[in-house]
Amino acid sequence: MATKHNKKKNFFENLSSKVTIAVGSTTAIVLAFGSVLVWAVLGPVFHYSEAWQMVINTGTTIITFLMVFLIQKSQNKESMAVQLKLNELVAAHEFASNRLVDVENMTEDELKVIQKYYTKLKLKTQKEESLQRSHSIEEASQMHDLKKDIEDRVRKKVKK
Repeated sequence: MATKHNKKKNFFENLSSKVTIAVGSTTAIVLAFGSVLVWAVLGPVFHYSEAWQMVINTGTTIITFLMVFLIQKSQNKESMAVQLKLNELVAAHEFASNRLVDVENMTEDELKVIQKYYTKLKLKTQKEESLQRSHSIEEASQMHDLKKDIEDRVRKKVKK
């Protein structure tokens, strides 16, 4: 059974979803443009008074204030959905680095460390013959270490 808190949450969730869809519609754009046009046409009627100017200023300020929060809520929800989809892809791919699951919650310093790994990965794989080959960070490091070990063994044998 839904609690009072859940009903309130669902109400606001549903309201914000419906308002987001409505304000992103062609009808909303036409209404906004029409409102500004009506306001502009009424300028001479009200002798471009302060009250006439205050109507558009107040209206746009209120709408902008509310829209900032609505846009942020929609963007947060969309971002979370995209991150969850990406997390699923990373988690499902056998060669992907699982350290990237939930990467959006890492600190900036942690992200810079991972960025350095990928820079190294790029440098290590630039010498690959095939552009179609994919590597995880770990796989590239292991391959690099393996190649280095083989190279060292060859050098030792050549020196003998």
